[in-house]
Amino acid sequence: MATSTNPAIVFTTTQELDCGHLAVPNKFSFGLSVFLVAGILGSYLPQHYKIIHRASSAGLSPWWVLLGALSSIFAAASIFVLPTSQNDMACCRKISGIACAAALLGVIQVGMQWLCFTGIWALFLIFFPRKALTHPDEPHDPDMPKKSSAVIVAATTLITFLTVIILSTVFLLNSRDLLYSWANTLGIMASILSIVQYVPQLWTTWKLKHVYSLSLLTMMIQVPGSFVFAFSLWLRVGWHGWSTWLVYCVTGTLQAALLLMAFYFSRTNKVVGEDDVDEREDGDGEPTETDPLLSGSTSAGVAPVDGDRLAAVDGSASVRA
Repeated sequence: MATSTNPAIVFTTTQELDCGHLAVPNKFSFGLSVFLVAGILGSYLPQHYKIIHRASSAGLSPWWVLLGALSSIFAAASIFVLPTSQNDMACCRKISGIACAAALLGVIQVGMQWLCFTGIWALFLIFFPRKALTHPDEPHDPDMPKKSSAVIVAATTLITFLTVIILSTVFLLNSRDLLYSWANTLGIMASILSIVQYVPQLWTTWKLKHVYSLSLLTMMIQVPGSFVFAFSLWLRVGWHGWSTWLVYCVTGTLQAALLLMAFYFSRTNKVVGEDDVDEREDGDGEPTETDPLLSGSTSAGVAPVDGDRLAAVDGSASVRA
């Protein structure tokens, strides 16, 4: 891995690189970081799978998706431009491959977080409730996202991503003395977005009284994982890099609140007999291109679902018996 560092982001300076502390990796930190990289990927897979399996992103707040995507962009950019990270990447030319991998695991962790949430962002758009896209002029359920919401989520995320890349490149090339300030600014923005990120999802889940495409397993893994992740980053950047790890402490706390709410509604729906059966149905009672094969088929042995509840899911005003 010592030769994998991109020369375009390694800049020579008049200062000697500080690589001594990286030559012999801390075994505990290295093992914890490897575990977390695998854990981050594993924790997001249930959420990805549930959206794909249901062929619908119903139940996910578009503003939760948008704020989460923006927060992950800012967090990833923050640790990438941090002078500590830049020093570690430059040191890969002087230390062993294993030591380089250990030094860059902090960056890889946050990068994996960004990549996995980008997957949620993409699946949310791919499996956006079809009725909102094909019938944008029909009366709309206020609890469900509109077509314009998908456009806003997609456009805002892409514009922000390109803007952050351009500005970060400018700072790296021409204003390296301002990198700490830029990194802290990105970290603060990521923290603020994380604080408000779960508010719209908490509200959406509360209104729908159901989790639908929201994965309980993902949250069960991520709630404790957020605090372990923050601890791992703290071991690497210390208190001086507080803007990098604080975001995960905030995220873990708010996600715990959402998990408790999701558990409550999941248990309530099971008690009253309203579990995953109705999640395969479309809002107008008929199969669509994004529905599973047996969707909407009462002849397959699936009982019809109450119309009022489906109206809250797919934005339909009524369901044909």
